[in-house]
Amino acid sequence: MEYRTLGRSGAIVSAQALGTMTFGAEADEETSGEMLTAFIERGGTFIDTADVYSAGISEEIIGRWLAAHPTEAGQVVLATKGRFPMGEGPNDVGLSRRHLRTALDASLRRLGVEHIDLYQMHAWDALTPVDETLRFLDDAVAAGKISYYGFSNYLGWQLTKAVAVASAHGFTAPVTLQPQYNLLVRDIEHEIVPAALDAGIGLLPWSPLGGGWLSGKYERDVAPTGLTRLGQNPQRGMEAWEARNANERTWRVLDAVAEIAEAHSASASQVALAWLAAQPAVTSVILGARAVEQLTDNMAASGLHLGGDELRRLTDASAPEMDDYPYGVAGVGQRNRPITGGR
Repeated sequence: MEYRTLGRSGAIVSAQALGTMTFGAEADEETSGEMLTAFIERGGTFIDTADVYSAGISEEIIGRWLAAHPTEAGQVVLATKGRFPMGEGPNDVGLSRRHLRTALDASLRRLGVEHIDLYQMHAWDALTPVDETLRFLDDAVAAGKISYYGFSNYLGWQLTKAVAVASAHGFTAPVTLQPQYNLLVRDIEHEIVPAALDAGIGLLPWSPLGGGWLSGKYERDVAPTGLTRLGQNPQRGMEAWEARNANERTWRVLDAVAEIAEAHSASASQVALAWLAAQPAVTSVILGARAVEQLTDNMAASGLHLGGDELRRLTDASAPEMDDYPYGVAGVGQRNRPITGGR
């Protein structure tokens, strides 16, 4: 297992994180505990959850496992999130001081810990002033309830604004951002990745396999069936079968992944994860699994290092589709051309 600093902090985390959204939903407590044990035994240290995962059950499962494994718990870097409703009242949602105080204390209780290493704002809140949220987080650091904080699903300007407000007020600075990022979803490279690099923010990509697409389990024009996410729900959000199946870029990427995987005697998942781990600003890739076997296969990506030509091939095959402006030839492409005279 490779280890990296948590963004610009001095904390060290495994370059793969165990995502626990399946705990209490797609994975029962016994299976969840087996995954936690397997993850730690293979060198993983970074565990990511959220209060809304299975309505708090994910945090409770993790808390019971930590209590039963005190030695291993001492090496865990624990992350959770708050923002979304856990109740029905008007203050049971958002990034206000009122809601975050209640949400953080509830997460601490469910996890059975006195402090959380990384507390993440699960999404932007347009209603609450940024300085109110950041002051709460700064106070939580000072009180010893959290060590660091970060964000999830923020846009580039939102991240930059939060960093600037924290600096202006002398608040503790954020260290991470958790976005969706994978070979099929690369639009964050336009604004969010540059903003993270500029601020020294570490990226914690979620859905690194594109909802299972990059595992190689699907075939062109063959509708998925069985106990897979799309087999159970072909219209599942941005992973929906019809749209991606009809997009030639999807199969261009999957063909490149499959060929490189064959050359390394690796799985398609391992290749996709290895590409992502090699991208700028990425601190730790969040692995989500339903079973120990799936997690074990994904963790093997930590030992796979792709060559420069292979990384470029995957990058070229997955190049985001965009109009000419502002990110295409007439925008970024034009501005990045060498200046030979004039502007």
